[in-house]
Amino acid sequence: MPTLVHYAVEGPVARLTLDSPANRNALSTALVHQLHQGLTDATEESGVRAVVLGHTGGTFCAGADLAEASASGPGADPGDVAVDRARELTHLLRRILELPMPVIGAINGHVRAGGLGLVGACDIVVAGPASTFALTEARIGVAPSIISLTLLPKMTARAAGRYFLTGEKFGAAEAADIGLITVATDDVDATVSELAAAICKASPQGLATSKALTTASILESFDRDTDALTEQSAALFTSDEAREGMFAFLQKRPPRWVG
Repeated sequence: MPTLVHYAVEGPVARLTLDSPANRNALSTALVHQLHQGLTDATEESGVRAVVLGHTGGTFCAGADLAEASASGPGADPGDVAVDRARELTHLLRRILELPMPVIGAINGHVRAGGLGLVGACDIVVAGPASTFALTEARIGVAPSIISLTLLPKMTARAAGRYFLTGEKFGAAEAADIGLITVATDDVDATVSELAAAICKASPQGLATSKALTTASILESFDRDTDALTEQSAALFTSDEAREGMFAFLQKRPPRWVG
């Protein structure tokens, strides 16, 4: 299996780098699995105090792997497959939230749909001038169901009401203004290094307990809403409307809505 997530340690900082250019770092089952493994490695690495989640290429994460999502294997029930993929994403987002050390998102590229869920799950997010963000789910007949768990607590209500519906692109400055990211900067590497250095002055216990204070209410919403949102996501992804939307996207043509 190719390496889609690179793991490296630089002193007290573990770096996870998404590197799946063939699908713009989309959340394939393989990439999600490797990202889980990288988070496990970071927690087991002695002396690590922070995790930096970055990327290669011009896209941080394109969201769901639509080619994978639109093709169930022989004999597989599409509903079961959709539920499994929704749970994969839920478990990944929760894993980031529950990690006993801060996760810093280091972004200088495009972020779409489910990729914004990763952004919402990170404790601190730094984005550079090449960054663009868009919640494009509604344009293919689905909705940001699962990722609403990490986005709604971070984004302003007015911003969510706009961007969940319009699918518009916006840049790093707007993302900072609406609470989606922490810092918009011209130098992502330098800003991330400064933040990581500040974090690494803290003790493991201090970091874990302080982080837990900031994620407790989000995790409560996971416990309350995950099952319903997983069912909603699966129902949308297996609908005729979403199938048309995904095929239209993959075929680079306008969708033919019939609903």
